[in-house]
Amino acid sequence: MLNLVYLVLSLLNIYSFVIFIYVLLSWLPTKTGILSEIDTFLGKICEPYLKIFRKFIPSIGGMVDISPIVALLVLQLVARLIVSIF
Repeated sequence: MLNLVYLVLSLLNIYSFVIFIYVLLSWLPTKTGILSEIDTFLGKICEPYLKIFRKFIPSIGGMVDISPIVALLVLQLVARLIVSIF
């Protein structure tokens, strides 16, 4: 059981890191090349989760999207909840 908890926590941490990298890449111009391919791949992984938060959290001034921050906080809260339960 402890191995399963460790696996879930590791996956949550990896997913948090992937979201962080995806957000950083959104600041770069990625029209062509390998960055574009990486951005597309990470978008397929991150966007379904981020869309949940974008439904409820509007952009600030139409430009600044804080939904990734909230999404990362929720992932960390879930991880802490798992640790406190087990």
